[in-house]
Amino acid sequence: MTTYDADGITLEKVRDYVWEIPQEGDMNVPARVLASEELLDEISEDKTLQQLKNATHLPGVRKYAVCMPDGHQGYGFPVGGVAGIDAENGCISPGAVGYDINCGVRMMTTNLTYDDLRGREEELVDALFANVPSGLGGGGVYEGSMDDVEAILDRGMEWALEEGFAVPEDLEHCEDEGVRPDSDPSKVSQKAKDRGKNQVGSLGSGNHFLEVQRVTDVYREDVAADFGLEPDQIVVLIHCGSRGLGHQVCTDYLREIEQAHSGLLSQLPDKELAAAPAGSQLAEDYYGAMCAAINFAWVNRQLIMHRTREVFEKVFDRSWEAMEMDLLYDVAHNIAKKETHEVEDGEEREVYVHRKGATRAFPAGRPEVPPAYRDVGQPILIPGSMGAGSYVLRGGEESLTETFGSTAHGAGRLMSRTQAKQEFWGGDVQDDLREGQQVYVKAQSGATVAEEAPGVYKDVDEVVRVSDALGIGDRVARTFPVCNIKG
Repeated sequence: MTTYDADGITLEKVRDYVWEIPQEGDMNVPARVLASEELLDEISEDKTLQQLKNATHLPGVRKYAVCMPDGHQGYGFPVGGVAGIDAENGCISPGAVGYDINCGVRMMTTNLTYDDLRGREEELVDALFANVPSGLGGGGVYEGSMDDVEAILDRGMEWALEEGFAVPEDLEHCEDEGVRPDSDPSKVSQKAKDRGKNQVGSLGSGNHFLEVQRVTDVYREDVAADFGLEPDQIVVLIHCGSRGLGHQVCTDYLREIEQAHSGLLSQLPDKELAAAPAGSQLAEDYYGAMCAAINFAWVNRQLIMHRTREVFEKVFDRSWEAMEMDLLYDVAHNIAKKETHEVEDGEEREVYVHRKGATRAFPAGRPEVPPAYRDVGQPILIPGSMGAGSYVLRGGEESLTETFGSTAHGAGRLMSRTQAKQEFWGGDVQDDLREGQQVYVKAQSGATVAEEAPGVYKDVDEVVRVSDALGIGDRVARTFPVCNIKG
């Protein structure tokens, strides 16, 4: 097959797993989809391809807009989408970042084995559910003053370290060391700050979770050793974002940008791609507010990790240090960052790299990779469904050339939440997982479990296989759920 037709859009096969929508009309660049034919069949079932094509109309977009193997329809810009947009004469688009700014994942390793947990799964899942706040609305591990919120927005994980919620090694193993220096809390609305004040250290709802896992497979033993991973080991994966604060930041700036830059908006095929021209006041304001929300999300995950350490201490009656509950890495998903990349003909440019439902995947040697991993490449965490397991990868050598240093962020949804609730019953899903796969799930409602049933997601094995084959993210290890709590 050399071409692929989907609802009026024709993709041309560039090589294995690389499909291109050629530049035409008002497109500024071509668009590329990185997928097997099996995944492309799924990606083409919604508006993902049209949204990707629309994204090429954004001013200043360089090289090509890219859709990762887990891509699916999003708000204006596809989830799994990546675009490098010129930071001098391009633009920045809140819709191409997403509402849950710095939704991301962190993994904590331990020296526990699966045998240490066996028979105590229910005790552990109940303790985690009782102690880690989840669900819609308020309630967090920590409710401080508005000054605390300002400090979190400004200093990120440095605040958590000062307040005793982190140790220095936690910062050393986090993307950007857990601090975006470009943050400007003054550009975050009071309404956003109010929404975030009592949500610091909370999972929220939807697809966010805390999952205790066991390492089932190791594919690159040398890299796994550098990451501190070995077979049968217990690890913990935490997936959440900036909660109501980040959602409000996106909402605020989408409305302001729509009004202030209506001329630009009128030139775009979808108003959900509303963008502020680079160098404009709104572009600077949004970037400062977004970076502040990024800091908030890192602290949110850090406080959940802090509470998880405390829960493990009570359940296993030993200190978290004795259990070596160390942060492996924390990666951000919904984010736009100024990075320098090679664009056309070897030219290097500073671009806003918009990663919406995509993970940074820098290879060894890139200076942004923490010193602990600079010789092997940045760790990448790709969660799958509750019944399929997750993956740890490392940044691949081809990522800078192919994807502005990016890869997939998860399995990617196959069906909407509404459809999922029609197809699945939460209680049945929980029973099937416990009885069939020894996975213990606890959630605020059965509807949440139904929305996140294994059948709702693409095949994470296939997503990761394509990433590995393309050299944008190399497989290191695979994990499988033991306990999972959801909002």
